[in-house]
Amino acid sequence: MSGSDILAGIGMVLVIEGLVYALAPSLVERLLEALRAMPLEARRSLGLLTLVTGVIVLWIARG
Repeated sequence: MSGSDILAGIGMVLVIEGLVYALAPSLVERLLEALRAMPLEARRSLGLLTLVTGVIVLWIARG
């Protein structure tokens, strides 16, 4: 994985996040409220699940 691959990945994340904030800002607020209501361990598990899913997607895409 080269530096340009990492920059491309960061750029894609920023584009997707920007679209979410531009097209559905109220949805972002509701999601943040839902996250605040979740226990810490549930948020940690969700983060780990997201991380593992992302690694699997990258592994499949690069394979």
